[in-house]
Amino acid sequence: MTATSITLYLLPFILLIIQKTDAFYLPGSYMHTYSQAEAIFAKVNSLTSIETELPFSYYSLPFCRPPDGIKKSAENLGELLMGDQIDNSPYRFRVNVNESLYLCTTEPLTAADVKLLKERSRDLYQVNMMLDNLPVMRFTEQNGQFIQWTGYPIGYAPTGTDQYYIINHLKFKIFVHEYEGSNVEIISTGEEGLAVISETDKKKMSGYQIVGFEVTPCSFKRDPGYLSKLSMYEKIDPVYCPVEIGRSQPIKENERISFTYAVEFVKSDIKWPSRWDVYLKMNGAKIHWLSIMNSVMVILFLASIVFVIFLRTVRRDLAKYEELDKEAQAQMAEELSGWKLVVGDVFREPDHSKLLCVMVGDGVQILGMAVVTIVFAALGFMSPASRGMLLTGMIVLYLFLGIAAGYVGVRLWRTIKGGSDGWRSVAWCISCFFPGISFLILTCLNFILWGSKSTGALPISLFFTLFALWFCISVPLTLVGGLLGTRADPIDYPVRTNQIPREIPERKYPSWLLVLGAGTLPFGTLFIELFFILTSIWLGRFYYVFGFLLVVLLLLVTVCSEVSVVLTYMHLCVEDWRWWWKSFFASGSVALYVFLYSVNYLIFDLRSLSGPVSAILYLGYSLIMALAILLATGTVGFLVSFTFVHYLFSSVKID
Repeated sequence: MTATSITLYLLPFILLIIQKTDAFYLPGSYMHTYSQAEAIFAKVNSLTSIETELPFSYYSLPFCRPPDGIKKSAENLGELLMGDQIDNSPYRFRVNVNESLYLCTTEPLTAADVKLLKERSRDLYQVNMMLDNLPVMRFTEQNGQFIQWTGYPIGYAPTGTDQYYIINHLKFKIFVHEYEGSNVEIISTGEEGLAVISETDKKKMSGYQIVGFEVTPCSFKRDPGYLSKLSMYEKIDPVYCPVEIGRSQPIKENERISFTYAVEFVKSDIKWPSRWDVYLKMNGAKIHWLSIMNSVMVILFLASIVFVIFLRTVRRDLAKYEELDKEAQAQMAEELSGWKLVVGDVFREPDHSKLLCVMVGDGVQILGMAVVTIVFAALGFMSPASRGMLLTGMIVLYLFLGIAAGYVGVRLWRTIKGGSDGWRSVAWCISCFFPGISFLILTCLNFILWGSKSTGALPISLFFTLFALWFCISVPLTLVGGLLGTRADPIDYPVRTNQIPREIPERKYPSWLLVLGAGTLPFGTLFIELFFILTSIWLGRFYYVFGFLLVVLLLLVTVCSEVSVVLTYMHLCVEDWRWWWKSFFASGSVALYVFLYSVNYLIFDLRSLSGPVSAILYLGYSLIMALAILLATGTVGFLVSFTFVHYLFSSVKID
């Protein structure tokens, strides 16, 4: 299979992707202007909980439904993978019109309805509503401080009681900014935040932009017999929240629940491009800086060790060695110890060399995806207003970086073997190793989600889509990269390898202890940022400090490089020439500490997480994350160590 034929094979798929791709935008680069009294409808996402991490459909509970029926919004790949299910809702607002409205009255609650409502209330499920792509926000006061939340609870049970009350009245506050402009293009959000040019008006335009969306939820018992005679959106008397427990709506069998809401529009000076600032308000900036300073100190410490190794030890030894003639070198070799004695074994083929090439290839693919994604996010191309864009971008980058993975893995295979035999098998394994393990774990987790009837379960059609992307894009591109790797020159070893392996002296302690201990240093640069990332994923917080994350990633790569070089040199100094795998795991062992920290986070920070299903989901996703970190950091350590060893022994003159 030639590179030309593979390119022709991929061309239809590439054109299909380009044709189906929607434009995305920088934060604040488009806006929607509404006119006076224009009707806007809110949308609802899946119900979520920090207790179970199992999302469920909004309409799985007996809530009011839209008069025109439920309509699902178009969702991208990232939203589907995150378990989002965005539907329309009956909540209607008219711009700058303050009103209290009746929505609907349910049928008498059945025993199953009561049980489900109480379970969802007990598990702290939240309703995630959005208006003009802004999530609804609420504030609660605890110990004199206001805490910001997105979404509002389904119901609650007062402390010390077993009686649950449902949230059936919502008081919305919508902040609008009055906008005036002339000769401008009005750009609408289109569907789900996609920038679409709708019309151009050369005349002076004025209108209102939505810059804030808040809610105050409460429970209020009304006479269902009276309200059921009303039509949807008829005006009612206002409700002042919160209300006394005696006037709240209990969740009981045969109860009919009436849903109402009120809306108040407030003019705001906040401009449209700044409306996400309140959601992305960064907490703990001082902690981020302290983490970076701590990492810099670790880097300087390791850099000083590497400096000593290179300038004082290696260069001094090489200078002495090269000043001698051949006879004196041979006599000196008998007296010397350390790395100079393994010159004939240092490039001997390692055990399981094929697996090493596969893991290095996958590591290049994952590391490239992470670097490019974080750089684009730090530059503002991954707006949180475009849900799922970050995950979608990561998947697309991973697919197309298969060509780099195949090239690096196959070229390393050629270097180790001295030929190209078996390169197709290596390229196939590279394309299937990490994705195969991830698919296996995700499939097991998906069966659990299916059993729980959660919207987080991937539909079977999405499974086929992911398989098609994998085998129609990633696998062929990896084979193309492998083909390019066979045509590239192999890396020539600077010294010859002896036929008989040199015996490795016995050590007082196993070398794997040193390898495992080395992972603590890269973990020290990572763990504080890891806490914020885990909090964002599992506690529903927005994470948008990608500038800090980019700095931490660069520091992590630097520490992994230095740790691997130091440990490789230490192993060579004790005449241990089996450095290949040890250099990989010296930096890759940080993944073990990441997984253990994830378990610690589960036990101590996610104490509210209930049930074995939630714990299995958490551990499954953490395992995939740890495996990705192992491959990426291990690849960094191995490639830097290979460069170091090649440079070191290229300076030694051997007959």
